[in-house]
Amino acid sequence: MCMGERPTPFAPHLLGLINPGVVIAGNLLGGPATAMGAVWMLGVGPVLDRVLGSRPRTQGKPTSGTPFKALLYLHTFLHVCAIATLVWLAVLGAEWYWLAAAVVSTGICSGVSGIIVAHELGHTRPKSISARLARMNMLLVLYGHFTEEHNVTHHKHVATAADPASADEGETVWGFVARTVPKQFKDAYSIHAKRGARGWRNRVVRVAAVELALVAALAALAPHAALVFVGQAAVAVFLLEYINYVQHYGLRRGEGERQSKMHSWQSERRWSCWTLFNLSLHPAHHLKASEGWWDLQPYDGAPDMFSGYYGTFWPALFSPLWKRWMAPKLAALPPS
Repeated sequence: MCMGERPTPFAPHLLGLINPGVVIAGNLLGGPATAMGAVWMLGVGPVLDRVLGSRPRTQGKPTSGTPFKALLYLHTFLHVCAIATLVWLAVLGAEWYWLAAAVVSTGICSGVSGIIVAHELGHTRPKSISARLARMNMLLVLYGHFTEEHNVTHHKHVATAADPASADEGETVWGFVARTVPKQFKDAYSIHAKRGARGWRNRVVRVAAVELALVAALAALAPHAALVFVGQAAVAVFLLEYINYVQHYGLRRGEGERQSKMHSWQSERRWSCWTLFNLSLHPAHHLKASEGWWDLQPYDGAPDMFSGYYGTFWPALFSPLWKRWMAPKLAALPPS
């Protein structure tokens, strides 16, 4: 660690536990409380992203990654609890409108404590406990093919036409999601098929069968339980692909060009870094994929997003506004 730097503080990242906490509490309380998670993340989150500003550049690496790793495991546990309380709320027969609010809140929790955590845990040895927990998290959002597709295709082909998870300039988030979801599933199947695993031997097929069996089991328990489970998974997957959309929007590598810091958008907003496991320091993740999220540092000169992931959510949903804000940023970048 360089002189004058201080370790990345752990305590601010505990603020990310507020989201699963309010979601679980809302599902247990029922009624209007079921909307607390959505209001917190999509209402308060963008404001905090703005007013808290950017993290200091003087931070160095922490002396130990143990508490940061433990935080991922805690989020995984809370992710399971959030889904369990959602299913229980459905079994109890809550009104449909409160169930709908709970689906959105729980889906947001699944997108963060489930998928983003799985993204971090998935960059570990395939048979490690962390990797197995990553697969479990993705199974609970019915997107079990994600880890292989992300690690093998996205990290290799990011910002090229060969990567279904990189958005083109001018593409809307809605069109991107409609395109990328089936293409990523097909690509994940192809990864295993190229290794000789076809049909039932293909892991993607087996995982999809497990996902269908899980939904069927919940339907046998209570039809509403299966509906809310699928609903929260849909919300979580949409959030995942929204983040994919923002992370590489309009950035392209020239033919034969090596991946660099210029092929991912970066944001140093405190709230996004604190509560989303430094995911918005995305150039560092792509260039140092095996490095723990707590060690990631921003790159000078990397493409700078106008906000963190909270602040970009609503503009991304409204395509004319998004394109208007992003066009000058893309135009200011040096040519590939």
